[in-house]
Amino acid sequence: MKNSMWMKLVLMSILGSLILVSCKKQDEAANSVVDHNSNTSGTRPSGEPLLLEAYLPLASNNQIITHKYYTLSYDNNAEQAEWLAYDLKEDYIVNNDFKRPYFIEDDLVKLKSADWRNYKKSGYDRGHLCPAADMEFDKGAYDDTFYTSNISPQDHDFNGGIWNRLEQKVRYWAKRYDGVKVITGGVLKNTSKTIGSEKVVVPDYFYKIIFDDEQGKLKAIAFLMPNKKSDAALYTFVVSIDKIEAMTGIDFFPKVNDDLENALEKNTSYKDWALN
Repeated sequence: MKNSMWMKLVLMSILGSLILVSCKKQDEAANSVVDHNSNTSGTRPSGEPLLLEAYLPLASNNQIITHKYYTLSYDNNAEQAEWLAYDLKEDYIVNNDFKRPYFIEDDLVKLKSADWRNYKKSGYDRGHLCPAADMEFDKGAYDDTFYTSNISPQDHDFNGGIWNRLEQKVRYWAKRYDGVKVITGGVLKNTSKTIGSEKVVVPDYFYKIIFDDEQGKLKAIAFLMPNKKSDAALYTFVVSIDKIEAMTGIDFFPKVNDDLENALEKNTSYKDWALN
C-alpha cells in the first residue's frame, strides 16, 4: 500500500512539472507574438529576417507571376509589370559572362506577355526591371530575366546612363549590407505614349525602392527618375515612397506595422545609405 501511494505521488509530481513547462512555453510564445505585433520602433525580435513575400504590395486586379528568383504583377493593359520584386543577396553579385539569350514571352502570363518585336525600331530599349547582371550567379536565373514580362520601354540614354548607375549602386549596397530587397517598375498612369502593335505603354518615369531588413531593423530608400538622359547625382532622385504610391496607385509595405510603414513611406533621408 505504501509503495502504491509513493508511486502515485511521484507520478503526480512529474505530471505537475510537465504542465508547468508547457504553460511556460505557451506564455513565451504568446509574448513573442505580442512583441512582434506591437512593435513600432523599426526593429523586431531577434531571428531570421522576414521573407520578401512579407513586403510585396497588395494584390491588384493584375496577375501575380512568381518566378524562382523574382515576383511581378503583370498589367495586361500596359503589357508590362506594374511592379517587380526580388531579393538581391551578396553572393548573387558575380560575373559569369553568360551568353545573352533571346527575349521570349512569359508563358506564366495567362494572356501572354508582350512580344519582343513591339520594341523593334521603336526607338526604345528593352529595359530590364530585374537586371540580368543581378542574376549572374546561376544560368537559369540569368535566362529568366529575358522574359518580356521583365522589360519595359526605356530611353536608350536613360537605360545605359542614370538607370544603369542606380543598378550598379544597388549591387554595391547588396555587398555592403549583406543583401537588399528591391521593388521596381515604370509609372504606368497618366501616360499616353505606346509602342508596337500591342501598344506597350512607355512610362514617363521609373521608380526603384530598395530596403534592408538586416538584424530585424528595416530601412528603405526610394528613387523616381524621368525616362530620359540625365547626368544628375543619384541623391537628387530620392523621393518618399508616399510620392511613388500617389503616382502609381500601388500600396507598398502593406503588411508592415502601420506606424513603421508610415515612417518609412514619408522618409526622404538617405543618411543610412552610402550614396557617394
